[in-house]
Amino acid sequence: MTHVHVVLPNDIDDPATPSGGNAYDRQVCRGLAARGWRVTEHAVPGAWPRPSAAERAGLAHVLDRVPGDAVVLLDGLVASAVPEILVPAARRLRPVVLVHLPLDDASEREVLTAARAVVTTSAWTRRRLLDLYPLPADRVHVATPGVEPAPLAPGSGAGSELLCVAAVTPHKGHDVLVDGLAKVADAPWTCTCVGALSRDPAFVDRLRRQLAEVGLADRIRLVGPRTGADLDATYAAADLLVLASRGETYGMVVTEALARGIPVLATATGGLPEALGSAPDGSLPGVLVEPDAELAVGAAGADPAAMADALRRWLYEPELRRRLRRSARARRTTLTGWAVTAELISNVLKGVSA
Repeated sequence: MTHVHVVLPNDIDDPATPSGGNAYDRQVCRGLAARGWRVTEHAVPGAWPRPSAAERAGLAHVLDRVPGDAVVLLDGLVASAVPEILVPAARRLRPVVLVHLPLDDASEREVLTAARAVVTTSAWTRRRLLDLYPLPADRVHVATPGVEPAPLAPGSGAGSELLCVAAVTPHKGHDVLVDGLAKVADAPWTCTCVGALSRDPAFVDRLRRQLAEVGLADRIRLVGPRTGADLDATYAAADLLVLASRGETYGMVVTEALARGIPVLATATGGLPEALGSAPDGSLPGVLVEPDAELAVGAAGADPAAMADALRRWLYEPELRRRLRRSARARRTTLTGWAVTAELISNVLKGVSA
Protein backbone atom coordinates (compact mmCIF):
# COMPACT_ATOMS: atom_id res chain seq x y z
CA MET A 1 0.00 0.00 0.00
CA THR A 2 1.68 3.22 -1.15
CA HIS A 3 -1.27 5.61 -1.12
CA VAL A 4 -1.62 8.03 1.80
CA HIS A 5 -4.36 10.57 2.42
CA VAL A 6 -3.07 13.64 4.30
CA VAL A 7 -5.46 15.86 6.26
CA LEU A 8 -4.11 19.39 6.73
CA PRO A 9 -5.25 22.79 8.02
CA ASN A 10 -6.63 24.89 5.19
CA ASP A 11 -4.02 27.64 5.65
CA ILE A 12 -1.06 25.36 4.93
CA ASP A 13 0.13 27.42 1.97
CA ASP A 14 -1.07 30.86 3.08
CA PRO A 15 1.95 33.23 2.97
CA ALA A 16 0.17 35.59 5.38
CA THR A 17 0.21 32.99 8.17
CA PRO A 18 3.45 31.02 7.88
CA SER A 19 4.13 28.59 10.71
CA GLY A 20 6.56 25.83 11.52
CA GLY A 21 3.74 23.29 11.50
CA ASN A 22 2.58 24.28 8.03
CA ALA A 23 6.14 24.26 6.69
CA TYR A 24 6.70 20.82 8.20
CA ASP A 25 3.50 19.42 6.67
CA ARG A 26 4.35 20.79 3.24
CA GLN A 27 7.88 19.36 3.30
CA VAL A 28 6.60 15.96 4.44
CA CYS A 29 4.03 15.80 1.64
CA ARG A 30 6.75 16.56 -0.89
CA GLY A 31 9.13 14.08 0.69
CA LEU A 32 6.59 11.26 0.73
CA ALA A 33 5.79 11.85 -2.93
CA ALA A 34 9.51 11.70 -3.72
CA ARG A 35 9.62 8.30 -1.99
CA GLY A 36 6.94 6.81 -4.19
CA TRP A 37 3.86 7.48 -2.11
CA ARG A 38 0.74 8.66 -3.91
CA VAL A 39 -0.22 11.60 -1.74
CA THR A 40 -3.80 12.88 -1.73
CA GLU A 41 -4.11 16.10 0.26
CA HIS A 42 -7.27 17.21 2.02
CA ALA A 43 -6.93 20.79 3.29
CA VAL A 44 -9.87 21.29 5.66
CA PRO A 45 -11.18 24.77 6.51
CA GLY A 46 -11.50 25.51 10.20
CA ALA A 47 -10.37 27.48 13.23
CA TRP A 48 -8.34 24.49 14.37
CA PRO A 49 -8.11 23.33 17.12
CA ARG A 50 -11.39 25.10 17.97
CA PRO A 51 -13.58 24.37 14.94
CA SER A 52 -17.23 25.31 14.57
CA ALA A 53 -19.95 22.73 14.14
CA ALA A 54 -19.95 23.34 10.39
CA GLU A 55 -16.17 22.89 10.22
CA ARG A 56 -16.42 19.64 12.17
CA ALA A 57 -19.06 18.44 9.72
CA GLY A 58 -16.76 19.35 6.85
CA LEU A 59 -13.96 17.22 8.26
CA ALA A 60 -16.36 14.31 8.83
CA HIS A 61 -17.47 14.56 5.21
CA VAL A 62 -13.85 14.46 4.01
CA LEU A 63 -13.07 11.35 6.04
CA ASP A 64 -16.29 9.64 4.97
CA ARG A 65 -15.11 9.91 1.36
CA VAL A 66 -11.73 8.29 2.05
CA PRO A 67 -11.82 4.62 0.99
CA GLY A 68 -11.97 2.04 3.76
CA ASP A 69 -8.68 0.67 5.14
CA ALA A 70 -6.74 3.64 3.71
CA VAL A 71 -3.71 5.07 5.49
CA VAL A 72 -4.49 8.61 6.65
CA LEU A 73 -1.88 11.02 8.04
CA LEU A 74 -3.62 13.78 10.02
CA ASP A 75 -2.18 17.00 11.39
CA GLY A 76 -2.81 16.87 15.14
CA LEU A 77 -4.07 20.44 15.13
CA VAL A 78 -7.08 19.08 13.25
CA ALA A 79 -7.36 15.52 14.53
CA SER A 80 -6.82 15.93 18.26
CA ALA A 81 -9.74 18.31 18.73
CA VAL A 82 -12.48 16.06 17.33
CA PRO A 83 -12.60 12.59 18.95
CA GLU A 84 -16.28 12.24 18.06
CA ILE A 85 -15.16 12.15 14.40
CA LEU A 86 -11.72 10.54 14.59
CA VAL A 87 -12.49 7.64 16.93
CA PRO A 88 -15.30 6.21 14.72
CA ALA A 89 -13.19 6.89 11.61
CA ALA A 90 -10.33 4.88 13.13
CA ARG A 91 -12.49 1.76 13.00
CA ARG A 92 -12.45 1.73 9.19
CA LEU A 93 -9.28 3.71 8.37
CA ARG A 94 -5.63 3.51 9.41
CA PRO A 95 -5.02 6.90 11.02
CA VAL A 96 -1.59 8.24 11.93
CA VAL A 97 -1.63 11.51 13.90
CA LEU A 98 1.20 14.01 13.53
CA VAL A 99 1.46 15.98 16.77
CA HIS A 100 3.16 19.36 16.47
CA LEU A 101 1.86 20.81 19.74
CA PRO A 102 0.15 18.62 22.38
CA LEU A 103 -3.27 19.88 23.46
CA ASP A 104 -2.96 18.11 26.83
CA ASP A 105 -6.65 17.28 27.12
CA ALA A 106 -9.16 14.43 27.13
CA SER A 107 -10.06 14.91 23.47
CA GLU A 108 -6.48 14.40 22.38
CA ARG A 109 -6.19 11.37 24.65
CA GLU A 110 -9.13 9.69 22.91
CA VAL A 111 -7.82 10.45 19.43
CA LEU A 112 -4.24 9.33 20.04
CA THR A 113 -5.38 6.17 21.80
CA ALA A 114 -7.47 5.26 18.74
CA ALA A 115 -4.72 6.04 16.20
CA ARG A 116 -2.63 3.27 14.65
CA ALA A 117 0.50 5.37 15.26
CA VAL A 118 1.56 8.81 16.47
CA VAL A 119 4.41 10.90 15.05
CA THR A 120 5.96 13.70 17.10
CA THR A 121 8.36 16.40 15.97
CA SER A 122 10.76 16.03 18.91
CA ALA A 123 11.86 13.56 21.55
CA TRP A 124 10.59 16.04 24.15
CA THR A 125 7.07 15.85 22.67
CA ARG A 126 7.20 12.05 22.60
CA ARG A 127 8.09 11.97 26.29
CA ARG A 128 5.32 14.46 27.01
CA LEU A 129 2.68 12.34 25.28
CA LEU A 130 3.82 9.14 26.97
CA ASP A 131 3.63 10.91 30.32
CA LEU A 132 0.16 12.28 29.60
CA TYR A 133 -1.60 9.34 27.98
CA PRO A 134 -1.62 5.52 28.20
CA LEU A 135 -0.03 5.04 24.78
CA PRO A 136 2.12 2.02 23.85
CA ALA A 137 5.66 3.37 23.50
CA ASP A 138 6.24 1.45 20.26
CA ARG A 139 3.38 3.35 18.58
CA VAL A 140 4.83 6.83 19.27
CA HIS A 141 7.60 7.88 16.91
CA VAL A 142 9.88 10.90 16.45
CA ALA A 143 10.55 12.66 13.15
CA THR A 144 12.35 15.90 13.90
CA PRO A 145 12.11 18.71 11.36
CA GLY A 146 14.73 18.94 8.67
CA VAL A 147 16.33 22.14 7.49
CA GLU A 148 17.27 23.45 4.08
CA PRO A 149 20.97 24.17 3.44
CA ALA A 150 21.69 27.91 3.47
CA PRO A 151 24.67 30.23 2.97
CA LEU A 152 26.58 31.35 6.03
CA ALA A 153 25.46 34.67 7.45
CA PRO A 154 28.56 36.89 7.63
CA GLY A 155 27.76 38.46 10.99
CA SER A 156 28.80 41.96 12.01
CA GLY A 157 31.70 42.88 14.21
CA ALA A 158 29.45 44.34 16.88
CA GLY A 159 26.89 41.52 16.88
CA SER A 160 24.17 44.13 17.18
CA GLU A 161 21.65 42.82 14.64
CA LEU A 162 19.15 40.72 16.60
CA LEU A 163 16.41 38.67 14.96
CA CYS A 164 13.25 37.04 16.32
CA VAL A 165 11.26 34.82 13.95
CA ALA A 166 7.90 33.87 15.44
CA ALA A 167 4.23 34.69 15.10
CA VAL A 168 3.47 37.58 17.44
CA THR A 169 1.41 35.78 20.07
CA PRO A 170 1.68 35.44 23.88
CA HIS A 171 3.06 31.91 23.48
CA LYS A 172 6.16 33.22 21.72
CA GLY A 173 7.05 35.61 24.54
CA HIS A 174 7.61 38.85 22.64
CA ASP A 175 6.55 40.78 25.75
CA VAL A 176 9.27 39.01 27.73
CA LEU A 177 11.80 39.76 24.99
CA VAL A 178 10.90 43.46 25.15
CA ASP A 179 11.38 43.42 28.94
CA GLY A 180 14.82 41.87 28.49
CA LEU A 181 15.88 44.27 25.75
CA ALA A 182 14.68 47.25 27.78
CA LYS A 183 17.25 46.32 30.40
CA VAL A 184 20.06 46.71 27.86
CA ALA A 185 18.72 49.81 26.12
CA ASP A 186 22.07 51.51 26.71
CA ALA A 187 23.80 49.00 24.43
CA PRO A 188 23.95 49.31 20.61
CA TRP A 189 21.45 46.90 19.02
CA THR A 190 18.37 46.66 16.84
CA CYS A 191 15.88 43.77 16.82
CA THR A 192 13.77 42.71 13.84
CA CYS A 193 10.70 40.65 14.75
CA VAL A 194 9.46 38.62 11.78
CA GLY A 195 6.11 36.88 12.15
CA ALA A 196 2.38 37.06 11.57
CA LEU A 197 0.63 39.96 13.28
CA SER A 198 -2.90 38.67 12.66
CA ARG A 199 -3.20 35.73 15.06
CA ASP A 200 -3.78 37.74 18.23
CA PRO A 201 -4.43 41.39 17.37
CA ALA A 202 -5.12 42.31 21.00
CA PHE A 203 -1.70 41.02 22.05
CA VAL A 204 -0.05 42.90 19.18
CA ASP A 205 -1.76 46.10 20.34
CA ARG A 206 -0.52 45.54 23.92
CA LEU A 207 2.98 44.86 22.63
CA ARG A 208 3.02 48.08 20.61
CA ARG A 209 1.95 50.01 23.73
CA GLN A 210 4.69 48.26 25.70
CA LEU A 211 7.26 49.27 23.09
CA ALA A 212 6.11 52.88 23.27
CA GLU A 213 6.21 52.89 27.07
CA VAL A 214 9.83 51.68 27.21
CA GLY A 215 10.90 53.89 24.30
CA LEU A 216 11.97 51.06 22.00
CA ALA A 217 9.44 51.36 19.15
CA ASP A 218 12.21 52.51 16.80
CA ARG A 219 14.63 49.71 17.77
CA ILE A 220 12.32 46.67 17.96
CA ARG A 221 10.54 46.46 14.62
CA LEU A 222 7.46 44.29 14.07
CA VAL A 223 7.73 43.72 10.31
CA GLY A 224 5.10 41.01 9.84
CA PRO A 225 5.61 37.69 8.02
CA ARG A 226 8.40 37.16 5.52
CA THR A 227 9.00 34.15 3.31
CA GLY A 228 11.29 33.04 0.52
CA ALA A 229 14.03 35.43 -0.55
CA ASP A 230 12.85 38.15 1.85
CA LEU A 231 13.22 35.82 4.83
CA ASP A 232 16.58 34.56 3.55
CA ALA A 233 17.85 38.14 3.32
CA THR A 234 16.63 38.84 6.85
CA TYR A 235 18.54 35.85 8.23
CA ALA A 236 21.63 36.85 6.23
CA ALA A 237 21.68 40.23 7.97
CA ALA A 238 21.32 38.78 11.48
CA ASP A 239 23.97 38.25 14.16
CA LEU A 240 21.89 36.46 16.82
CA LEU A 241 18.50 34.73 16.86
CA VAL A 242 16.53 35.56 20.02
CA LEU A 243 13.51 33.57 21.17
CA ALA A 244 11.82 34.12 24.56
CA SER A 245 9.10 31.49 24.05
CA ARG A 246 6.90 30.27 26.88
CA GLY A 247 7.03 26.83 25.29
CA GLU A 248 8.15 25.11 22.09
CA THR A 249 7.85 21.50 21.04
CA TYR A 250 10.99 21.91 18.91
CA GLY A 251 11.69 25.32 17.38
CA MET A 252 12.38 25.09 13.66
CA VAL A 253 13.64 28.68 13.53
CA VAL A 254 16.52 27.59 15.75
CA THR A 255 17.85 25.12 13.20
CA GLU A 256 17.10 27.56 10.38
CA ALA A 257 19.40 30.04 12.12
CA LEU A 258 22.04 27.39 12.82
CA ALA A 259 21.96 26.36 9.15
CA ARG A 260 23.35 29.84 8.49
CA GLY A 261 25.87 29.69 11.34
CA ILE A 262 23.85 32.15 13.46
CA PRO A 263 24.04 31.57 17.23
CA VAL A 264 20.83 31.40 19.27
CA LEU A 265 19.64 32.89 22.55
CA ALA A 266 16.49 31.07 23.67
CA THR A 267 14.44 29.90 26.63
CA ALA A 268 15.45 26.52 28.04
CA THR A 269 11.94 25.13 27.64
CA GLY A 270 10.29 22.22 25.83
CA GLY A 271 12.15 21.05 22.74
CA LEU A 272 14.31 24.16 22.32
CA PRO A 273 17.41 22.60 23.94
CA GLU A 274 16.95 19.63 21.57
CA ALA A 275 16.78 21.91 18.54
CA LEU A 276 19.84 23.88 19.67
CA GLY A 277 21.84 20.69 20.17
CA SER A 278 25.60 20.90 20.33
CA ALA A 279 28.58 21.10 18.02
CA PRO A 280 30.72 17.99 17.44
CA ASP A 281 33.09 19.18 20.18
CA GLY A 282 30.23 19.35 22.68
CA SER A 283 30.00 23.15 22.78
CA LEU A 284 26.63 24.91 22.69
CA PRO A 285 25.96 27.07 19.61
CA GLY A 286 24.10 29.59 21.71
CA VAL A 287 22.80 30.40 25.18
CA LEU A 288 19.78 28.88 26.93
CA VAL A 289 18.05 31.07 29.52
CA GLU A 290 15.96 29.50 32.26
CA PRO A 291 12.24 30.41 32.43
CA ASP A 292 11.15 32.99 34.96
CA ALA A 293 10.79 30.99 38.19
CA GLU A 294 8.36 33.53 39.67
CA LEU A 295 5.69 32.80 37.06
CA ALA A 296 3.54 29.69 36.76
CA VAL A 297 4.75 26.82 34.62
CA GLY A 298 3.36 27.37 31.13
CA ALA A 299 3.10 31.13 31.70
CA ALA A 300 6.77 32.01 31.95
CA GLY A 301 9.00 32.93 29.08
CA ALA A 302 12.70 33.50 29.60
CA ASP A 303 13.63 35.33 32.77
CA PRO A 304 13.98 38.94 31.51
CA ALA A 305 16.91 39.66 33.84
CA ALA A 306 18.74 36.50 32.74
CA MET A 307 18.03 37.31 29.10
CA ALA A 308 19.33 40.84 29.58
CA ASP A 309 22.49 39.49 31.18
CA ALA A 310 23.05 37.09 28.26
CA LEU A 311 22.43 39.89 25.75
CA ARG A 312 24.83 42.22 27.53
CA ARG A 313 27.56 39.58 27.48
CA TRP A 314 26.92 38.91 23.78
CA LEU A 315 27.11 42.60 22.92
CA TYR A 316 30.15 43.48 25.03
CA GLU A 317 32.31 40.32 24.90
CA PRO A 318 33.85 39.83 21.43
CA GLU A 319 35.45 36.53 22.46
CA LEU A 320 32.04 35.14 23.46
CA ARG A 321 30.64 36.12 20.07
CA ARG A 322 33.54 34.44 18.30
CA ARG A 323 33.16 31.27 20.37
CA LEU A 324 29.41 31.01 19.80
CA ARG A 325 29.78 31.67 16.09
CA ARG A 326 32.40 28.92 15.80
CA SER A 327 30.11 26.52 17.60
CA ALA A 328 27.09 27.50 15.47
CA ARG A 329 29.07 26.94 12.27
CA ALA A 330 30.20 23.54 13.52
CA ARG A 331 26.65 22.60 14.57
CA ARG A 332 25.57 23.54 11.03
CA THR A 333 27.46 20.51 9.69
CA THR A 334 25.43 18.09 11.83
CA LEU A 335 21.94 19.24 10.78
CA THR A 336 19.81 16.85 8.75
CA GLY A 337 17.62 17.68 5.75
CA TRP A 338 13.93 17.09 5.12
CA ALA A 339 14.69 13.85 3.28
CA VAL A 340 15.52 12.27 6.64
CA THR A 341 12.24 13.52 8.15
CA ALA A 342 10.21 12.17 5.24
CA GLU A 343 11.98 8.80 5.40
CA LEU A 344 11.15 8.44 9.11
CA ILE A 345 7.49 9.18 8.49
CA SER A 346 7.43 6.93 5.44
CA ASN A 347 8.66 4.07 7.61
CA VAL A 348 5.84 4.70 10.11
CA LEU A 349 3.26 4.70 7.33
CA LYS A 350 4.68 1.47 5.88
CA GLY A 351 4.36 -0.16 9.29
CA VAL A 352 0.74 0.93 9.58
CA SER A 353 -0.10 -0.22 6.04
CA ALA A 354 1.42 -3.69 6.45
